Amino acid sequence: MISIIIPTYNEEEQIAETIGKTHTDNGQYPIEIIIVDGGSTDATVSIACNFKGITIVSEKKGRAAQMNKGASIARGDILYFLHADSIPPKKFTAYIMEAIDKGFSSGCFRLCFDYSHWFLKVNSWFTRFDVNAVRFGDQSLFVSKDVFNKSGGFKESLLMMEDQEIIHRIKKYGKFIVMNDFVTTSAKKYLDNGIYRMQAIFFRIWFLYYLGYSQQHLLKLHRKLVRKHKL
Repeated sequence: MISIIIPTYNEEEQIAETIGKTHTDNGQYPIEIIIVDGGSTDATVSIACNFKGITIVSEKKGRAAQMNKGASIARGDILYFLHADSIPPKKFTAYIMEAIDKGFSSGCFRLCFDYSHWFLKVNSWFTRFDVNAVRFGDQSLFVSKDVFNKSGGFKESLLMMEDQEIIHRIKKYGKFIVMNDFVTTSAKKYLDNGIYRMQAIFFRIWFLYYLGYSQQHLLKLHRKLVRKHKL
């Protein structure tokens, strides 16, 4: 079984499509979908409740803590972490199982956006490379439960960049693969903030993170610069 873990916080506009398409595109392998909500104040939870076979749990707000909570109750031997505004490719479970059969213990898909723009296409092109610097949670992440537990899971002290930080650790316990298909993620944040401006903000936060700036500083910067802020 593959346990699909989706952290949510005020995702009423997207969560129905994500759950529906994840079910539709699953393929032949058994799955469970675990929604870990961080205290949404909109209709996210009630919308998710309309789908059968969905496990919904609550956790303190924070994507790392939410994903760790989902992993702690997951029944599958393979964990698949998916953002609420991202859609996996068709038959994504077959890709994951094929990678597992080839000896990979973790991996992700390449990225594409749901909006056509040359700059976003260039961003997407770079995600084909197995380079930690361009590895983010929007690409989703599969990892065997054994490797996830050995790595210590997501670092809950991180308010941002938790998806990048864990990659360095899980690669110590097994082979990692970038699979040759695409997760489609929402470009809404880019459109709300301006495509070039949003990328400049992302780069600034990424750069400051590697310079050792505190999480509180990064979060304050994100709240100051990003319109319709939500983490």
